[in-house]
Amino acid sequence: MDQAIEGVARWPKVEGKIRGALMLSLAFMEASTIYGLIVALVLLFGNPFM
Repeated sequence: MDQAIEGVARWPKVEGKIRGALMLSLAFMEASTIYGLIVALVLLFGNPFM
């Protein structure tokens, strides 16, 4: 995120492209975190062997 802010400060003309890439990467990070939480909960509560 720091590099995105620095990139916008250096090249204001490409702010839209940098912001789009930043939002896309943040969405992927959040989605992978949610998927990890779902897998952990399924393994914790859906384990038939316990």
